[in-house]
Amino acid sequence: MTIRHDGVAAREEAALPGTPTFGELVRVAARIGCLSFGGPAGQIALMHRELVDERGWIDEAQFLHALNVCHLLPGPEAQQLAIWIGWKLHGVRGGLAAGLLFVIPGALVILALSMVYGFAARVPWFAALFLGIKSAVLAIVVQALWRVAARALDTGLKRGIAFTAFLALALGNAPFPVVVAMAALLGAIVAAWRPALLAIKPASPPMAHTPMPWRASVTAAAVGAAAWAAPMLLILATLGRGHVLWQIGAFFSRLAVVTFGGAYAVLAYMAQQAVTGHGWLSAGEMADGLGLAETTPGPLIMVTQFVGYLAAFRAPAPFGPVMAGILGALLTTWVTFVPCFLWIFAVAPWLERLEHARRLKGALAAITAAIVGVIANLALWFGLHVLFSRGTAARLGTVSVALPDLASLDWRAAALGTLAAYLLFRRRWSVMTVLLACAAGGLALGMLP
Repeated sequence: MTIRHDGVAAREEAALPGTPTFGELVRVAARIGCLSFGGPAGQIALMHRELVDERGWIDEAQFLHALNVCHLLPGPEAQQLAIWIGWKLHGVRGGLAAGLLFVIPGALVILALSMVYGFAARVPWFAALFLGIKSAVLAIVVQALWRVAARALDTGLKRGIAFTAFLALALGNAPFPVVVAMAALLGAIVAAWRPALLAIKPASPPMAHTPMPWRASVTAAAVGAAAWAAPMLLILATLGRGHVLWQIGAFFSRLAVVTFGGAYAVLAYMAQQAVTGHGWLSAGEMADGLGLAETTPGPLIMVTQFVGYLAAFRAPAPFGPVMAGILGALLTTWVTFVPCFLWIFAVAPWLERLEHARRLKGALAAITAAIVGVIANLALWFGLHVLFSRGTAARLGTVSVALPDLASLDWRAAALGTLAAYLLFRRRWSVMTVLLACAAGGLALGMLP
């Protein structure tokens, strides 16, 4: 393998046995995009089986190293891993093909479901169906919290970071980006001082010196930033800052920069802003959206498209509701996923060097610990809004604490949530099966007086 002057590995396909043609890559990427159910763990496992185990296009060490670096970047790690694999095999066009095909199937399904939801959300049988779905989502979020905590909190300091993040969000109403930034800063400092406190393993020997690939990274960043900004500039020129499409694009562009830790981690922040800040949808509807995202292929962060559709659908002028909703959904998807391509195309040439960045590893370890606290806050938020129809506020010193009104408990949601927890934790049913079972249960209970 030769190295060009900018440090990017030249891809001599004929010299690399096992390298697929571009057509083969497209076919396999399309297959992965259509089958990528089950959240990031299932999606990453699917890519590993298809690309490492069965075809040998990427070796094990490369796959795991790339996955570790994708965890460092904001955005869905499975999506970014797909882009990196395409880039590794066929450069920029391979990255574009693999990344787009990972998103498009799920985006089309979510768009269709969002359109149905926009018209039918208040129909009694439809509401009963989604009572079951959002009750299952509550159990799914608790399961995600359990799994992430078991994997990430392997030192006392990490457990302390997680607990502090939870208190900051649940009691202090701290902004999510501030929690992430403070965790990253603490992690970087601790990694330079006592890396064992974050269970950071010693790096492998430094790589041989190669030219730094500044040119490739700067070019990718410039092109990606221009593509990211293009629809926002068009909206600014034609509709202005007061239009809902500008608000949608600006909000989800900011969100794309702080989406460390996956969809569950950022949902609490997104819900807080979309529900209470902008009033685009209700807390129950946010849970419905996550349920839809759980049942479709592609990244769970695709729930943002559901939010963008409803926000524009309900404030459509000068368009019709459906057209406005479609524009809102497409804009949300664009500003959410274009940054993924930007990060990977700019960072991929530096991949090997990042393996030796101890402070970066420390920042990531601390962010991952904080994400546990973020997901715990999300579970609490969903629990309050799914199980109870009313809440109260209590004062704890200078802090206002949200408490449920116990008399407003929805026994049907509690029963379905308990059923979902039993099926997930004890019976170990798949997420899709649990969602379907609870949706059927919601329909059945919805027929009761």
